[in-house]
Amino acid sequence: MVCAASAACAQNTPPASPAQDPSLRDRILARVTGADAGSAQWTADQLAAMTRLRDAAMQDPYALDELRHLTDNIGPRLSGSPQAEQAVEYVASEMRALGAEVTLEKAMVPHWVRGAETGELTAWQGQTPGTTQKIVLTALGGSVATPAEGLTAPVIVVDSFDQLRALPPHAADGKILLFNHAFDKELAATGNGGQAYGNAVVYRGAGPIAAASVGAAAVLVRSVGGADFRLPHTGMTIYSEKVQKIPAAAVTAEDADLLKHLAAQGPVTMHLTLTPETLPDATGYNVIADWKGTEHPEQVVIVSGHLDSWDLGTGAIDDGAGVAVSMQTIHLLRQLNLHPRRTVRFVAWMSEEEGSEGAAAYLADHKADMGQHIGAIESDLGADHPTGIYYAGKPELGAWLRPVAQVLDPIGAAMLSLSPETGEDIAGLTLDSVPSFAPIQDSRFYFNYHHTAADTFDKVNPKHLNENAAIMAVLSYALADAAEPAPR
Repeated sequence: MVCAASAACAQNTPPASPAQDPSLRDRILARVTGADAGSAQWTADQLAAMTRLRDAAMQDPYALDELRHLTDNIGPRLSGSPQAEQAVEYVASEMRALGAEVTLEKAMVPHWVRGAETGELTAWQGQTPGTTQKIVLTALGGSVATPAEGLTAPVIVVDSFDQLRALPPHAADGKILLFNHAFDKELAATGNGGQAYGNAVVYRGAGPIAAASVGAAAVLVRSVGGADFRLPHTGMTIYSEKVQKIPAAAVTAEDADLLKHLAAQGPVTMHLTLTPETLPDATGYNVIADWKGTEHPEQVVIVSGHLDSWDLGTGAIDDGAGVAVSMQTIHLLRQLNLHPRRTVRFVAWMSEEEGSEGAAAYLADHKADMGQHIGAIESDLGADHPTGIYYAGKPELGAWLRPVAQVLDPIGAAMLSLSPETGEDIAGLTLDSVPSFAPIQDSRFYFNYHHTAADTFDKVNPKHLNENAAIMAVLSYALADAAEPAPR
C-alpha cells in the first residue's frame, strides 16, 4: 500500500449516507420479498455456486500455501530486485498450472537499493562523557544518500507543518529536522486505521520537500504506524526539482519521543549515515492470468493484489495476502469447474509501493479496451477479518450487490459500503467509470506491522485469510456471471 502524501489514499472510508443507500426498512422488505435490485441478475443455481465458492474458500489451504512460499521462500520483493523477478516467474507458473491464459505485461519500474542506515546521538544535555546513543531508523523509499562517511548536525524538532512555518528564518539551516507527528492509535483502534495512516503519511511523503525548503540538511519522520516495539516504518517519499534533495529516514516512535525530550533540554547533535542508491529503471512485469469467459470472453473482471513489497519484512500483509487470495479465485473456479460468462482476470501488479508503475502501464496497454472492463477488485489492506465489500461507482451498486452480500453473511461479511476509491492499482479504472471493489478489512492492527520488519507470514490468521479469499472468489464470479454487467 503506497499513498505517499494524501489522506485520500485510505481504503477505510466511511459508509454511505442514508441518501446514497437504501433505508433499513427497504433492505428488510427486499430481503423478505426477494425484490433486491440485484436479485434478477443471478439464478438459484448461480447463487448456489457462490455458496460453494464461499465454503470451498473457507476450507482450502491454497492461499495460505501460496502466501507462505511468496514470503518465506522468495522473501521481500522490492521493485527491480531479484526477488521481485522470481516472484513474477513463480506466480506465472502457478497460474499456468491452473490452466489460465498467462501473459507477462512489461512495466519499467524504479530500482532503489537501501544500503546502510545508522544514526547515533553524539552530543546532548547530561551526556555521559565518551558515550553515544543509538537511534533506530530506516531510509525512506527513494531517499538520496548522505556523504559516505555520514553527516553530523544539530537536531531540530517540530510536530507539524504549522510549527515548521512558525520557526524563525534560518532556524533549520544545516540541521537535521524531525517531524514528530504521532500516528493516532485511538483512531485506528476504532477501526479507522486508514484515516489514521492518511493523517500521518503526509509527513513521510512531503517531509523532504518541506524540510529542504527551510534549509535542513536531512529530514527524519516519526514512523507512520502503531508499532511500539522500536520498529521503524519505511515507505515512499517525494522530492521536488524545485528544492534540494536531502536524505530522508523514519525513526521509531520511541526515538522520536527521545529526540523531542532531549531537544527541549538543550542542543542535540546527531550523526546520520544513509547509503541508498537509485539505479536505472528496471524491467518489471504485471502477471496477467485469464480464466476465459464462455459467452463474453472479451469482457473482463479483474481480481488483484500487488506483488511487490518493501524490503524490511517479507510483505505478507502488504500485499502477499492480496495476491494469494486473488490467486485462489482462479484455483477455486478450476476446482469447482465453474466457467462464468465473462473472463475473470487475475492481476499481480508490480511496483505499487514505489509509484504504481505497473498499474499505469496496464492502463496504457489496455486503453482501447477499457470499455470491456466491467469490474475490478483489489485487496491491499492486509488479511484481517473482512466485514463486507467497498464499492466505488454508482450508488445503485449497493442494491445490485445485495444478493452477493447475503451469500457472504454466514462468514460475517455482508456489509456494503459506498467508497470514493477501492485500491491504488485500480484507481485509474475507477476514474474511467469501471465499477470497482475491495474487501472491507479490519484495520485496527494492520498499521502495527505495515512497511516494517514485522510484516511476516506469522501475522496472518489462516481463517481470516480464507474469509478474504471467499469475498474475492464470490464477488468475482458474481460480476463475471451476472445476467447483465454491473451498473456503470
